[in-house]
Amino acid sequence: MRVSSGMIFDAGVSSINRQTASLLHLQQQVSSGRRILSPSDDPVAAARALEVTQSSEVVAQFIKNQDYASLALGLEEAQLTSVGEVLGEVRQLAVQAGSTNLPATARSGIAVTLRARFNELLGLANASDGTGQHMFAGFMGAVEPFGGSVDNILAGNEIVYQGDDGQRTMQVSPSRFVEVSDSGNDVFKRIRSGNGYFSTDYAAGNSGTGIVTSGSVTNPATWSAATTKDVSINFTVTAGVTTYDLIDTSSGISLLTGAAGPAPLANQRAYQSGQPIVLKSQGAEAAFDLGASTSVSGAPASGDSFSTTPSASQSIFVTLANLIGALEAPTGTSAADAKYINDIGFALTNLDQGINNVLRVRAGIGSRMNEIESLASLNENLSLQYQQNLSDLQDLDYAKAISDLTRKQVDLEAAQQSFSRISQLSLFNYL
Repeated sequence: MRVSSGMIFDAGVSSINRQTASLLHLQQQVSSGRRILSPSDDPVAAARALEVTQSSEVVAQFIKNQDYASLALGLEEAQLTSVGEVLGEVRQLAVQAGSTNLPATARSGIAVTLRARFNELLGLANASDGTGQHMFAGFMGAVEPFGGSVDNILAGNEIVYQGDDGQRTMQVSPSRFVEVSDSGNDVFKRIRSGNGYFSTDYAAGNSGTGIVTSGSVTNPATWSAATTKDVSINFTVTAGVTTYDLIDTSSGISLLTGAAGPAPLANQRAYQSGQPIVLKSQGAEAAFDLGASTSVSGAPASGDSFSTTPSASQSIFVTLANLIGALEAPTGTSAADAKYINDIGFALTNLDQGINNVLRVRAGIGSRMNEIESLASLNENLSLQYQQNLSDLQDLDYAKAISDLTRKQVDLEAAQQSFSRISQLSLFNYL
């Protein structure tokens, strides 16, 4: 085979270029700390590194979502804490007002304070989260959810809610969406009245001094199974003896006899102030049992009546407005004073229901925040694991790389020196 001088020069330059390129590649690996500078360096590891990187970025986004969800829930919890403080102050004022000996000026002062608390409560219900979204408007965050006033409610108009029942959610893991808001209906309006099972009330025409309690359910299973729950407690005073009858208000049937119309005096029950009025048949009376009882204290007049009706939803704003209305109503007669004490009692019972409902919502927020904390810990571990996997796939083994770099330097120097020697071989050197 004939080897020309041109072939020798081309081969020498090509070898030096390959050695230089290899040395440059090693130098770039050392300077970057990465073993894979392009997918061709290790196609399998490069593909796996891309998958791990994408998974790591998804986890990083979930961590951001968790931070946002925690912030949103923290803001809502702070608002509800303020709501609870307002309702606690209102309850204290209601207890303070629960005396017929309170001067009219003191009642008026409490009513003015309660009007201010009403407006404060309305402002908290319309609070925004700092991004222009109202916390308690459901999905309709751009709309101020509540509108109205004490006077509107006292005139017979309910507080206006312009939001919806939606709960905004945030995805905080591949399979978990966490609610980061609660609707105003659920927090402020959808509150069970009375004791949660039934509400008590007095007839507008009562002329005695009877005061009814909120009552209680002694057997929830019986109460749930009962078909008749609207009961009117009608009092009769004859020759100084007070008795009462229990009437099914939907049919007018006496629950003590099972017949239409009032029960005869012989079938009515004797009244004792403060003693339980059990909504249940006794002795030979018509069989019925609502699993509940209430009590009336004072001296009801003949014809006075009190009612028990199943609890319905009542907004905390209506409860507060009714309390203000009771404080602003005229008193001075025994009957008016009795109605006033009844109204204060109803307000206290409904305020307790409202406070308990706020605590229930706050408990739900707390459980969601705890869940987010648990997921955050899991995601931090996942993120650390992904970083470890990427390090195993991409990071450079410096001991091996520096050894290879030194060897490549020797190889390049040898190629350069050998080429220098070979390039000087020529017959013209001997002429």
